[in-house]
Amino acid sequence: MASSTRPADADPPGIRPAVTTAARRHAVSHARAGATRDRILDAFARTLVEQGERAATLDAVAAAAQVSKGGLLYHFGSKMALVDGLLARMVELALADVAVMRAAPEGAVAYLIRTSAISDTPFDLDYLAATRLAEGPFPQARVALTKAHEAWLAATVEAVGDPVLARAIVLVSDGLYLEAATRRGPRTPAPTPDGPQERPTSPAGAAELVALLESVIASRRA
Repeated sequence: MASSTRPADADPPGIRPAVTTAARRHAVSHARAGATRDRILDAFARTLVEQGERAATLDAVAAAAQVSKGGLLYHFGSKMALVDGLLARMVELALADVAVMRAAPEGAVAYLIRTSAISDTPFDLDYLAATRLAEGPFPQARVALTKAHEAWLAATVEAVGDPVLARAIVLVSDGLYLEAATRRGPRTPAPTPDGPQERPTSPAGAAELVALLESVIASRRA
């Protein structure tokens, strides 16, 4: 079996040996730009959640992200661009969560309920920040939140085959999430690897609640 250890001078994953030095530099620069962009969005989201929308000025976000204001403006030319970037990332993470939900071995409903408590992930921070924006003059935040909720609802309808029951299950999930968020307050999430990640938390009594919902689903199907 071949060793998985790469030599120190080996080509980075995904970059062919034949590429030029200029292309390598471009790839590294692009990766760094993506990391800086995400750091700025993280700082924006944290400021929104912890201090509110009015406090989330460009100067405050730049300071929190440890970049210059010029560096922030290079990636996001205005506060509205920051808003749009954050909402796009939130929707992307929500759709990734729905994909994990659909493929969950335990079933979509069990996954939804089990992961309904806030779990200190990048998604949770973005979602809470989007709710703060939705309270203000940002209609696109409400559109983004609706898109995320519709995706969870659609996956739940697929799982239970009953739109009314599916909506009730999603509302239960929303209630669990709100309760946990209110009880624990905002926290800074730990970085997670790229790609869909299961949200690793389980609210108290989740197993009993899932069993109850599954019995209701079975009775509705009978």
